[in-house]
Amino acid sequence: MAVDVLTEVVIDRPLRVVADYVADPANAPEWYTNIESVEWRTGPPVAVGSRLDFVAHFLGRRIAYTYEIAEFVEHERLVMRTAQGPFPMETSYRWSAPDTRSTHMTLRNRGEPSGFAGIAAPLMSAAIRRANQKDLNRLRTLLEFR
Repeated sequence: MAVDVLTEVVIDRPLRVVADYVADPANAPEWYTNIESVEWRTGPPVAVGSRLDFVAHFLGRRIAYTYEIAEFVEHERLVMRTAQGPFPMETSYRWSAPDTRSTHMTLRNRGEPSGFAGIAAPLMSAAIRRANQKDLNRLRTLLEFR
């Protein structure tokens, strides 16, 4: 069973501010509760083909994985896919501006877990949804009060 979780938030900050902050992997541990560290494998800046090593904690487990930037359109979208890790996953961000002062952001996680993770996909989807909503709320708080 596939995992496909879409969460969204409106942040009272201009699109450029939100997109620049989120698209910088160095900021991920600040707004993602479960991400412990991010290290460049290829070196900045973010571009298609860039690779980054992430260490996270999810469902009580430490997970290390490598993301590769699959798509990047500055201030519009960023798509990352695991190049290695516990199961194939894609994370995408999209930004749009409902007005000049705010940003609508979506965060989507899609993957095709196998083995035990495949059996637990419905539980994983629910956990990812809760974590993503918490992270987007944290992001909104961080950016709106800077």
